[in-house]
Amino acid sequence: MKDNKLKMISNLFEGKEIRSIWDAEKEDYYFSVVDVIETLTDSNIPKRYWTDLKRKLIDEGSELYEKIVRLKMRAQDGKMRETDTLDTEGIFRLIESVPSAKAEPFKLWLAKLGKQKVDEVFDPSKGMEEMIELYLKKGYSLEWILERIKAIINRKKLTKTWQEHGVETNTEYAILTNEIYKNWSGMTAGEYKKHKNIRKESLRDNMSDIEIMLTDVGEIATRELTKTHHPEGLEQNRLMAEVGGNVAYNTRKDLERRLGKNVISDENHLQIEYKE
Repeated sequence: MKDNKLKMISNLFEGKEIRSIWDAEKEDYYFSVVDVIETLTDSNIPKRYWTDLKRKLIDEGSELYEKIVRLKMRAQDGKMRETDTLDTEGIFRLIESVPSAKAEPFKLWLAKLGKQKVDEVFDPSKGMEEMIELYLKKGYSLEWILERIKAIINRKKLTKTWQEHGVETNTEYAILTNEIYKNWSGMTAGEYKKHKNIRKESLRDNMSDIEIMLTDVGEIATRELTKTHHPEGLEQNRLMAEVGGNVAYNTRKDLERRLGKNVISDENHLQIEYKE
């Protein structure tokens, strides 16, 4: 998988099957705890090991116990049975709490990642260099990366404009962003991701040049409309987002009429294919 954290989990478990469920709403995976325990400890009875560890977590007042979610997964007998699961962050914390030589490379990786984040606090350019390097490894050109950085800056300008007009939370940003997407593409951001068969990956990173251009038109139009008409609060800003999305929709329809084809693509830039 292209997500670095999931890659690390895959490498750690040496290709052994770890049952997981994708939660599209939360955009995160839930992993079978027993599968993880079995692989890390080579225990003959991983369920008993997990029961003992769970009791220890309760006694210590660990927040990890509160994060356990019971989900149905296919068991060895082929039947769907409820099992304890943890999301990606929870699995990381679980691995750190299990004494296992197999987990040492993972713990070293976490320590390196932590140092990297501390370094970026003192020198933010290191974070930019890391981002550029990751995009280059994924096959993007320097020209594309430059445009991506510009798009990030434009997005910041939009959210800053929303803040100045009474919109402050990430949930509200998501609502307004979906309004823009729905009005020019007919899909919310989540639906658009599903259309392209991507999960945690960035939607914009998997768009064509035309799709990126239309997204930019919608967001820039929304920003300028907001600065001109001075809406206040979520509902008034939603109207501006709707109009901004319609500007991009009209651009899209004019372009499709001249090209003679639909410009919304289901293609992505992944090197893998997700399957249920």
